[in-house]
This record gives sequence, C-alpha cells and structure tokens, in this order.
Amino acid sequence: MIDHEVRTRRSAEDFPYEEHLAYHIARVAADPVEVPAETEEMIINRIIDNAAVSAASVLRRPVTVARQQALGHPKAGGAKVFGVETTVSAEWAAWANGTAVRELDFHDTFLAEEYSHPGDNIPPILAAAQATGANGRDLIRGLATGYEIQVDLVRGMCLHKHKIDHVAHLGPSVAAGVGTLLGLDVDTIYQAVGQALHTTTATRQSRKGAISSWKAFAPAFAGKMALEAVDRAMRGEGAPAPIWEGEDGVIAWLLGGPGHSYKIPLPAEGEPKRAILDTFTKQHSAEYQAQAIIDLARRLRQQIEDLSAIESIVLETSHHTHNVIGTGANDPQKMDPDASRETLDHSIMYIFAVALEDGTWHHERSYAPERAHRPETVELWHKISTVEDPEWTRRYLSTDPAEKAFGGRAVVTLNDGTVLADELAIADAHPLGAAPFKRADYIAKFRELAEGVVDEQEQDRFLAAAERTSELTDLSQLNIEISSDVLAQAPQIPEGLL
Repeated sequence: MIDHEVRTRRSAEDFPYEEHLAYHIARVAADPVEVPAETEEMIINRIIDNAAVSAASVLRRPVTVARQQALGHPKAGGAKVFGVETTVSAEWAAWANGTAVRELDFHDTFLAEEYSHPGDNIPPILAAAQATGANGRDLIRGLATGYEIQVDLVRGMCLHKHKIDHVAHLGPSVAAGVGTLLGLDVDTIYQAVGQALHTTTATRQSRKGAISSWKAFAPAFAGKMALEAVDRAMRGEGAPAPIWEGEDGVIAWLLGGPGHSYKIPLPAEGEPKRAILDTFTKQHSAEYQAQAIIDLARRLRQQIEDLSAIESIVLETSHHTHNVIGTGANDPQKMDPDASRETLDHSIMYIFAVALEDGTWHHERSYAPERAHRPETVELWHKISTVEDPEWTRRYLSTDPAEKAFGGRAVVTLNDGTVLADELAIADAHPLGAAPFKRADYIAKFRELAEGVVDEQEQDRFLAAAERTSELTDLSQLNIEISSDVLAQAPQIPEGLL
C-alpha cells in the first residue's frame, strides 16, 4: 500500500493532474490486477448478504417507494429491480436496489477514521454490469475495486467530524468500481470520480435527531449519482478539479480546511485488492456499534434474575458510540417510544434494554411500536446512559486488528448496591469474534430473511447462481423474483410527480 498525502492546493500552485487523489484512485481502478481467491469468496458472501436484507425489506414503505419510482423508467436490456422481472435504466435500478439493501441497517460495515457500509457498492455496480452485458468475472473485479476505494478512503479521511455524511466516500468508490467493471481508461475514471464526489456530499443531519427514511435512500442516491457521473464522463464531460485538493474544494471548505492534510492508503500498481477482507457484516439489524452490545446484553441477561431490580446501567464505550448512538448525542428522540425505527436503531439505550429483556434480537419484532411502548421496557431504557472511555476510543481507532474494538463495558448497579460489570470488544459474528460468519452463516441469514417472501425454489436458484458468480454470463440471475401475491402486500403509495 502507498500512503498518498492529500491537502488543499492553491489554484496558482503547480499541482500536476497525476498527483490528484482522484487520479491515484483512477489508476487503482484501471489496474488489470487479478482478484485474489479470498477476495472473490467474500464478494460472493456479500452478494448473498445483500440479497438477504433486501428480501427482508422488500415490503417496507421506503423500498416500495423506490421500487415504484424505478419502475417508472423501464428500459429494454437495462438492469433488474429487486423482486420483479422488469428491467429499468441502470441508475434507477441502483436507486431501488440500494434502498432495499440499506433500509434495515443490516448489511456489512467498515469502521476506521470514518464509518461506512461498503456493501452499498454492490447495487449500483451490479446494475451497471447488467445494463452493459458484463459477465461475472467483470462484476467481481468491479466490486473488488468498489470495496477497496471506499475502505481506503474511510481509513484515512474522517467526514463525520465535519458533519458530512459518510456516503461522500461512496460516490467515488462506485464510480471507480464501475470504471474497473467496464475497463475504462484512467482519464475517464478520474473525471467520473470527481463528478461523483461533487454531487454526493451532504450533511449528517440524515443521521441526527428524528432520523427519517432518507437514511435508507442516501446511499442509493449516491450510487445513482455515481452511475450518472460515469455516463457523463464516458461521453467526454469533465469534473471540477482538483475535487478534494482545490482551493474551493472538499478539504478546504467541507473537511479539515486548508491547513489540514490526510493520508489515504491505496494499493500500489499490481497489488491485489483485499480491502473487503477487513470489513464485517451484521448478525443483528442495528447500527454496527450495537452488535457487540447486543451480544453483551444477551450474556448479561443470564446473570440478572429480576430486571426490575436494576437501578442504573452505564455503558462505557467509544467516542462514536457515545456521541452518535448514545446519550452523548443529546437527542431526546433516542429515548422516545414514539421515535421512528430509523431512530431506534441508532439508540444504544433502547437496543440494550430490549436485548437485555428478550435475550435475543429480531429485525422487525425488536422495533415494533408495541415493543417500544412496553412500560417496563421504557422504564429500563431510561435507566441507561453512555459515557466515553478514552481506552475504548483508542481501541476503536487502532489499526491493529488484535486490539481494535467496537464494543464496550456495561456497569449494572442494582437497587441493593450490587454492581455487575462485563465487557465485550467485538461482536460474536466479527471475523475475530466468538462465532465468525462463514459462507454457511450468510446462507442461513439469507434463508431466514427470505422465508415467507421468496419461495424456496427461487431461493435455491439464486444461491446456486451467486455461488458461481464468476462463471455467470447473464447477471440477471443475481436478481430475485418475488411473487405478485407477496408484492401485493406492500403499502399503497400515493402518486408522485415522475
């Protein structure tokens, strides 16, 4: 890996195009290096994972809205919309399928300087592949690049500190991945990366306060914009440049400012793309920092006979967990039984309370309104607070896999003064956890979430196709069709404008 220093440059400064971060990214994308077998194996796992969470979300309102919008743009020979046979323009398939993947906050994650869900690369890159007649080998190469670029940007460039949403790293990664998929030249990819970044920077208000359905739409929008950027670049159109380093660019005005520099690690020429191997999926449908906390609550449940005897619970954890999904966020909505599902899955207090009471977690039942309004749950929920522990923050940011941690320590004080404490650094399903997810676990997750939505024969067909992705010549096989009877259960949506 090569660390590239990235900082603001004055317009009058001699700053050759070949030194721009967008150019370095384009070089990585255009590199014809082969995909390692272990990278390919994990890509297939994540294709299965995305299909699983899409099946579970297909009848939810935001997904239904996105699907209906996409179906308003049919195109023969285009890309498939998840659940139906119709083909649409690639960017609209990316929109619909990206929303389905993101809706339940239940797919893969990578956390470092910034946060990300790199599986968000799959819907737009797959849509581009289907629409252009690419094969499975092309798709795997494109996805390896998408994951690599997003993970590398996340390693070196913090967005949330400056209240910029993490999808600002997704637009460039999708553009780069599609560049690899289609075998585009360096200059075209460079222009597409710049355009994609320019059109996908947004504030983090989508993840603050009363969190709305836009949280699901946000990465789908970034993927859609990235495909449009690639299309324009292929037609010869350029991008603002240098997009990150310019005097009025992203670093100068949206991130650290003219005096700040970043180090972005990128593979050297001929170096295989392995970043996906550092990412991890979710066993539970909740913000990733909640994964280990849910597992910890399940463990603590066995030690506490009477939950009504609890006086208080303090979760000692990292800066991110405390300030984004904990009481450090100062969001009263995170303690409100009437809060949206999107808000509750970003409330570690709610999540810990329900997991402690139930000893389990479910993507629907755990968020049901009647569950959130249960009096004893509300009482327990309001006894929980979080604090930042510098050691957990240090471990969160560590680059050493052996000490990197996303969990925390729970201190439970009972009414009689008894104190119980336990901690868990990483989720059970994490690659270094107690029960790391393997192919069989991804398949089991798919079977569980697809039950009652996708008939068994169609499940079998999809899994067989996914497991031989590299051999496919027809990538529509990676779409899942759902019966009209099931889709008829989706909510009725009013007519829109388009």
